[in-house]
Amino acid sequence: MSQAWRIHVDGDGPTALILTRQKIPVLGNTADRAPDGLPRGAYTLVDEEGDGLDVVLIGTGSEVALCVDALDLLDGLSVRVVSMPSWELFAEQPDAYREEVLPRGVPTLAVEAGATFGWERYADAVVGIDHFGASAPGTLALEKFGFTAENVAARARALLENGASR
Repeated sequence: MSQAWRIHVDGDGPTALILTRQKIPVLGNTADRAPDGLPRGAYTLVDEEGDGLDVVLIGTGSEVALCVDALDLLDGLSVRVVSMPSWELFAEQPDAYREEVLPRGVPTLAVEAGATFGWERYADAVVGIDHFGASAPGTLALEKFGFTAENVAARARALLENGASR
């Protein structure tokens, strides 16, 4: 949050800070990587293990923690987790940086507890919601709409099985 506020104060355009009432953890690497990564719009929060990269999970806000939780269910795969708080800032980055964060040819799954519109720029598939009108306690609604570590892991494996990549 403090990094986003810094961008707002130092910026020259409109800013929206979208907050959550959910209890979300402070993720490892955030303190080290957000000061440089957040002003760039997206950054690698969790590096893949091993030489190859099998799949990239992208989250925004509270969904980043869900991507991190899915890592434990993707044993045997080399998975990177990217935090992408701003499409606009990421789009302004040099091609080399964008390629470093989201390498071409690597299946990419975005997790967004909102509309999937626009994610085709950065992801092969999205766990998202494209309708309105459902109401339930937060944890029940999230589970009903597939915002679980199990579903994120299953969708990532399905991307690999289908050979999807940007």
